Amino acid sequence: MSDKKEQRRGLGRGLSALMADIEPNAEIDTQASRRSTRTLPVDQLFPNPDQPRRRFDPDALEDLTNSIRSKGVIQPLIVRQRGSSDTQFEIVAGERRWRAAQAAGVHEVPVVVREFSDEDVLEIAIIENIQRADLNAIEEAAGYDQLMGRFGHTQEKLAQALGKSRSHIANLLRLLTLPDAVKKAVADGNLTAGHARALVTAPDPVVLAGEVMRRSLSVRETEKLVKDALNPDATPKKASMSPSSGGSKDADTKALEADLSAALGMKVSINHAAGKESGSVMISYDSLEDLDALCMVLSAAR
Repeated sequence: MSDKKEQRRGLGRGLSALMADIEPNAEIDTQASRRSTRTLPVDQLFPNPDQPRRRFDPDALEDLTNSIRSKGVIQPLIVRQRGSSDTQFEIVAGERRWRAAQAAGVHEVPVVVREFSDEDVLEIAIIENIQRADLNAIEEAAGYDQLMGRFGHTQEKLAQALGKSRSHIANLLRLLTLPDAVKKAVADGNLTAGHARALVTAPDPVVLAGEVMRRSLSVRETEKLVKDALNPDATPKKASMSPSSGGSKDADTKALEADLSAALGMKVSINHAAGKESGSVMISYDSLEDLDALCMVLSAAR
C-alpha cells in the first residue's frame, strides 16, 4: 500500500498530488471531493507570480472562453490562501481557466483550496504546464531545466514521471544553449523545434536561422545548411570530382543545359567529352518532391 502511494507521488508532491482532487478517474471518495470544492469570486483570485508560463495562445484562450460561456467552468481551479488573508487566494493550477472565465463574463468559479509550500507551487505549476498545456519547445525545455536545477530531478526521473523519452528531454534541453534571438524565433513560432535542433551545432546559429526563415527552408534543408557551414571546404572538393570534359564547355552545351534546366525547373549539367559521342547528364534536385516530379516527367516520356 505504501509502495503504491509512493509511486503515485512522481516528482516530489508534483502533479500527482494536485490531481488527487481533480482527476475524474481517480479512486477518491465522491462525498469528500464535493466537500473540498467551493465557489469563489474571480476577483478574489490572483495568478502565481512565479508562473513559468508567460505566453497564453489567444486562439486557444478564445476557444476555452467560448466553452466556459457555454458550459461553465467544469474543472475546479487549485488555489491556496494568499498570505494571511481569508478573502484572497493564489492560483496554483488553472490560470487559463481563470482568464477565460473573466473573458466569458463568469463572476464565480469552482476551486479546491489546498495547502502548498512555495516550492510545491512552483513544481506543480511547471509539471502542469508540461503535461497539459501546448507549450512551445523553449518553454517546455525551460520547465525541464527548472525541475532539474531547482529540485534536483534527473533526466531519467523526469522521463519516467512525465511519460517522455529521455532523448526527448535531452534534445529539448540542448535548445537552451542557442542564442536568445534563435530561442525567441522558436517561441514566436517562426522556427520549429526541428529547425532549432539542427541549429544547435551551427557555427553561427543567428545568421543561419535568419537564412532559414528568409528562405522558408525545411528541417532537412536546414540540416544540410548547417552541415555545409561546418564543412565549408566540402562543396569545392565535391565539385572538382564531378565528371567534366577537362575544359570549359562550348556555347551549344551551355545553351542545352539552360534549356533543360528551364524545362525541368532543376539544375542540369551536361558533361560531353570533346570528339566523342558519349557523355553524362546530371540533374540536381533540392527535395523529394522535385525527385517525384522528375520521375513523372521521365515516365511520361516513355
